[in-house]
Amino acid sequence: MATRTRKRPPAPRWRRILLWTLGSGLALLLLAALGLTVAVMNARANLPSFGELKSSPNGQMIRVRAADGTILVSLGPSYGEWIPYDEIPPVMREAMVAVEDRRFRSHWGVDPVAIARIIKFAIDNHGNGRRLQGASTITQQVARTIFLSNSYTVSRKLREVVLALALERKFTKDQILELYLNKVYFGGGAYGIDAASRRFFGHPGTSLDLSEAAVIAGLVKAPSRYSPTADAEAAVGRAGVVLELMQETGAISASEAASADPHAVKLAPEPKQNSVRYFTDWALPQLETLIDETDAPLDVWTTLDLSMQRAADQAIRANAPAGVQGALLSLDRDGAVRAMVGGKDYVSSIYNRATQATRQPGSAFKLFVYLAALEAGYKPEDQVVDEPVTINGWSPRNSSGRFNGSMSLRSAFAYSINTVAAKLGRDVGYTTVADMARRFGITTPIDTRPAMVLGTSDVRLIDMTRAFASVSQKGVAVTPYGITRVTAGGSVIYQHQVDTSRVLVAPYVAAQMTDLLQTAVATGTGRAAQIGRPVAGKTGTTSSNKDGWFLGFSSGLTTGVWMGRDDARAVGGLQGGTAPARAFASFMQKAVASRPIENFETQVTLPEWQEEPDAESYYGEPDNGVFVDENGYPIEGPSEPEALPPAQVQQQPTRTPYEEPAPRETLDQEWLDRAIGRTGPPRESAPPPRRPAPGDPRRSVERPGYDPDARPYQ
Repeated sequence: MATRTRKRPPAPRWRRILLWTLGSGLALLLLAALGLTVAVMNARANLPSFGELKSSPNGQMIRVRAADGTILVSLGPSYGEWIPYDEIPPVMREAMVAVEDRRFRSHWGVDPVAIARIIKFAIDNHGNGRRLQGASTITQQVARTIFLSNSYTVSRKLREVVLALALERKFTKDQILELYLNKVYFGGGAYGIDAASRRFFGHPGTSLDLSEAAVIAGLVKAPSRYSPTADAEAAVGRAGVVLELMQETGAISASEAASADPHAVKLAPEPKQNSVRYFTDWALPQLETLIDETDAPLDVWTTLDLSMQRAADQAIRANAPAGVQGALLSLDRDGAVRAMVGGKDYVSSIYNRATQATRQPGSAFKLFVYLAALEAGYKPEDQVVDEPVTINGWSPRNSSGRFNGSMSLRSAFAYSINTVAAKLGRDVGYTTVADMARRFGITTPIDTRPAMVLGTSDVRLIDMTRAFASVSQKGVAVTPYGITRVTAGGSVIYQHQVDTSRVLVAPYVAAQMTDLLQTAVATGTGRAAQIGRPVAGKTGTTSSNKDGWFLGFSSGLTTGVWMGRDDARAVGGLQGGTAPARAFASFMQKAVASRPIENFETQVTLPEWQEEPDAESYYGEPDNGVFVDENGYPIEGPSEPEALPPAQVQQQPTRTPYEEPAPRETLDQEWLDRAIGRTGPPRESAPPPRRPAPGDPRRSVERPGYDPDARPYQ
């Protein structure tokens, strides 16, 4: 009798799914391993030889030259002597392995333990935005340093793993460590331990002791943070961590770790820096937009004139009062920056006050008020009335506290009369004035409340200097630039082209503005800026004497000077017509000495002399008597300015209440010729001034066909 076999019941569904998943995963793993093996072998076959890797540079060297070709500064990577593995101090080798890759001698280029640790870190910190780091081996860092970039992407990481495995297949551990110690970046522009040793300690890398090796090994993690020259305490603290790791891994004994003293390490003295670095720090970032070359060594030819730069540095140091910072910027007629000083001392402060600081310009901002008025049809000879005025609750006042009645527009500008500027702003429109400022290159926000005409909006010195330079160029836009050309391997890869196609105002408007500006220097608030040749310029002094400005031009060179405290505290005795104007004159006398004298298209016209002149403005006292808050609203009055040392305050002659005042010189054309050094036949004196009789119904502007009420208030 035949027996019946029982049919085996089918496996549970979950077991089938599990077996299929395991099988598929194993197959995929095998395929991945096969693909990785092929990729590694292919990468190994294409790797350069050890000798080729030794000679390959990493980084770009940049030499910055002045206008005459003198090297101003060399930037970029610094490479020391290549040190063979056997000549590298053992403490340096052990320090680097201990802190960067303690399993370096046992893994195949990728550390599974480190990968597991980073995976756990990723799970624990999922969603908090923290960047994954710490899993790279020394071999991976060599691959990244020589062949890849520092971009943080998955594809770059995969290529790094493949290259690391290929490097381990082609080179020995000693060769890989030799490459690493001679190639890795240690900060301060130094690549390799020899360059780092020379940079920080002043001696070759072959003579590093334990403490110095610990300092250098600690730099790799964050070169800028732990740089001995940037933060000595942080560098020493990091070196202590390295010593602990060396002891933990058995590289050194406890007694050796205790005998090491990173605090006693002597650092090489820092190379002296000067104000040239203000210029190079401003100019060099522009290379990113000018050229695409990132590998070949570059020579960057700049506009900087070293003799002018020295004169600028001396002018600021000699004239800026104690405790006060100063900045100077000088532009040639095409916008070339010939001198740039961003502060008294670059070493103590790298903050560039010529290009970065934003401060109130005071009455120097009246340049745009008068440009808008001249473009609207006003003329320098037009009569205006200096009288009390209230605009939307704001009542500007003059620095003298007096009102002078009828005067010409030229006189109002020369003596920086605030009430006239306020009326002009009202008549042409405050938005029109703001648009004029933007047209001339002011890039900072501009308030359009009435007090804006007296310079209550923050501006940059480079923007203000650019505006004055555009006036000097007859209304053609001037754009500051610092790089003339860039060469790589002797070939020019960039050449600056000057653009003179953009006209900001009509030439006659610029000529009339120059007329006003040269009068302000010849007889007004800017008299201290005279240099024995035609000069046009304007002072600026803000409320409470927090800022002093002078900007002007002569012989094709436009220079702007600012002085003040970084904390914006008041400074007694600081006005635009004193220290800044004297610094301008000191610099310009040297800067234009070899240039021919250039007369302006309009001759200086002497403003009429009032019976009660604004003597304070005349002798260089504050030319901005408005007191407003940061939003342009009036405030009660100034805070008490900080007094300067007596030696820093320009002394004015004093007299007793009953002493007869000394007679003034007659301000006629003959006096003006003597003041500006112009020779020629004697001229007839100007007629004596006449003060308007009480009740004289004069309009604020006496110009045929002009009605100041015809334009609505803006």
